[in-house]
Amino acid sequence: MTIQIYNTLTRKKEEFVPIEPGKIKMYVCGPTVYNYIHIGNARPAIVFDTVRRYFEFRGFDVQFISNFTDVDDKLIKAAKTLGEDVPTIANRFIDAYFEDVSALGCKQANVHPRVTENMDIIIDFISELVDKGFAYESAGDVYFRTRKFEGYGKLSHQSIDELKVGARIDVGEKKQDDLDFALWKAAKAGEIAWESPWGMGRPGWHIECSAMAKKYLGDTIDIHAGGQDLTFPHHENEIAQSEALSGKPFARYWMHNGYINIDNEKMSKSLGNFVLVHDIIKKHAPEVVRFFMLSVHYRNPINYSDELLENTKAALERLKTSYQNLKHRIDASTNLTENDQEWIGKISDLQGEFIREMDDDINTANGISVLFELSKQANYYLLEKNTSTEVINAFTSLFEKLFGVLGLSLENQELLDIEIETLIEQRIEARKNRDFQLSDQIRDQLKDMNIILEDTPQGTRWKRG
Repeated sequence: MTIQIYNTLTRKKEEFVPIEPGKIKMYVCGPTVYNYIHIGNARPAIVFDTVRRYFEFRGFDVQFISNFTDVDDKLIKAAKTLGEDVPTIANRFIDAYFEDVSALGCKQANVHPRVTENMDIIIDFISELVDKGFAYESAGDVYFRTRKFEGYGKLSHQSIDELKVGARIDVGEKKQDDLDFALWKAAKAGEIAWESPWGMGRPGWHIECSAMAKKYLGDTIDIHAGGQDLTFPHHENEIAQSEALSGKPFARYWMHNGYINIDNEKMSKSLGNFVLVHDIIKKHAPEVVRFFMLSVHYRNPINYSDELLENTKAALERLKTSYQNLKHRIDASTNLTENDQEWIGKISDLQGEFIREMDDDINTANGISVLFELSKQANYYLLEKNTSTEVINAFTSLFEKLFGVLGLSLENQELLDIEIETLIEQRIEARKNRDFQLSDQIRDQLKDMNIILEDTPQGTRWKRG
């Protein structure tokens, strides 16, 4: 079986063939750290963490790089507003980013490079473009000569003439052509700045990813990824800069996730529906947010609402309940029988089906459908009078494997507090003593605390309602 990836560059699915067999060089654009990340930032974090996990599941060694933009116009504006310096704000929100995405089940990248820690390589990159005639200095700024790079617009599938219509020159810019874009910006009074051959200043937004991708992954990488909104101009400009310098393809495959709507409206500050992950995960379990994001194919738009998250929570709980039911039956199971061989075959087929769905452009939505079929088959199996340890283990092993690929945990994420633990123990003791009146009173009390109990032959189980 081969993995197919939809390549934004060619606008079609292509067989994924890495540059080096068994290894993948992957770069994902990270956030500008001037605030907490919003739900739109969370989607690429979750999606491409899952892409990485799936490639690792399929046996690839993935070198995963994701940057932080820790100096730019937004950070400088935030610093002025808050009366703090740029590094202080950047450090605070980098810590907040790690806290949020870790809660969402995302692994850290192999390297999280920061712009401020890579200024030398960025300046060298720009200098080489100037030497090659692809860039020029103007009043302390440095601009890229867009028209000099043949093929500009190939990622966003726009022609130079189409782009010319929407081009403009901002106040203070001294470009030779409306389409040229900034590689280096001269510092204004009081702004954070670095020394360069063109005077004190800082990088433009687009150059940082080109320079850091080259440093950590080389001239040509396997996959470059990010949100759909980055296709133009950010990724288009990255291609121009990188390929102008190296003369080689910058990335073989470009992956972009779709937009997020909030209650069927486009998310924007002006509409007042700008939702921060920091706030969402106080209201909803982070794993529910992740499961929700993966329930729709990554290239499709997704509609976010509290109601949809509640439905997602119930769906995830059904899968976990199937897994927990299996675990509770292990001790009561016997040896493998002839009939159980068919069940082993069904479980193996379900793993193959999951791989086929995920091989088709990382289709997590269909992969989750396979998980529900696994749950359905597990529930059927548990209806049988005699169950075997081997089949139970095969079911639980596949649950664990597929949940791992999706970055989800099968354990209850919320710990019982001491009061609830004590009540459950008291109820168990009351049942042993056949004090059913007390047992029922404790059950009702726990129900009022949103704790639902289930008495099984293997013991008392609980879940939050």
